[in-house]
Amino acid sequence: MRLLAVHAHPDDETLSTGPLLAAWARTGEAFVVSCTRGERGEVLGPLHALEGDGPALAAHRTTELAAALAALGVSGHAFLDALPVPAGARALPATVVDSGMRWVDVPGGTAGPADDAGPSAFTSVPAADAAAVLAAHVRALAPDVVVTYDAGGGYGHPDHVRTHDVTVRALALLAAAGVDVPPLLCPSTPPATDAAVRAHLADARWVADVRADHGLTLPAAGRPPAVVAERRIVAEVDVTDVLDDVVGALRAHATQVTAVTAAPASDPLLAGVLALSNLVVMGLPRVATYALLGADGGVPGTDATARWASVPLADAVRRVA
Repeated sequence: MRLLAVHAHPDDETLSTGPLLAAWARTGEAFVVSCTRGERGEVLGPLHALEGDGPALAAHRTTELAAALAALGVSGHAFLDALPVPAGARALPATVVDSGMRWVDVPGGTAGPADDAGPSAFTSVPAADAAAVLAAHVRALAPDVVVTYDAGGGYGHPDHVRTHDVTVRALALLAAAGVDVPPLLCPSTPPATDAAVRAHLADARWVADVRADHGLTLPAAGRPPAVVAERRIVAEVDVTDVLDDVVGALRAHATQVTAVTAAPASDPLLAGVLALSNLVVMGLPRVATYALLGADGGVPGTDATARWASVPLADAVRRVA
């Protein structure tokens, strides 16, 4: 059984799909494609001087990524620009780089595009070219399930949005060629869970202590883009079963993630908390949930609902629809 996660930068594999990767790796094979090396990420902690030095930060984040993948038990990883270019497709830039972002709404955790993405930036690379390369990789790997972001990229980062687009395009290319396309999932949270987590972050004493220790603020009111109707949730993972793996992976990304703290065993809702460079506390729910991207998975010419019903899953991943 094979799972492929397609992500924009090092750390996204853990932040977005860490529980799923770790759970899948217990009895199956988990693979990751990273579209960039995160050259333009904001930097937390003692290595802050790396911020703005794209090559140096990319090199360091690659080492963080390797440690995180090891913690999660991932079987294989590739950067998009290192994948073979199929016959007839145009080559990608030698290095596809982070497009950058800006915080549009810091408390709300919403990002927007940077104003100065260069020609080698992921968002500047033609999506069709990137999709052709990714499609060839998916065809060779033959995963049972693919996971990436929703159409909004989870929180609006332009590279996340492009990653979703490229992944959907890649699967559409395979469908058009008559290949059996795997179902496409995205990490998603039901509204009731989102509301409960937000309230719990404000009320739990242990979270208040973490916030005080690290200077964190609470998330703003409002619903983030990755919240979807509960009926769309098709898979879930008990995060407590893989918590050590996920915490280890989060801590490996020390330039990007801070305040990683496991919850007390008695906490009924959260497995832990963390924060990104906006220093807004984020909850790690005890149950991670994933949605199917539409009846056709967002991929024209496919029947993701039927495919999902029959696809084999790793033992620690529960099918809920």
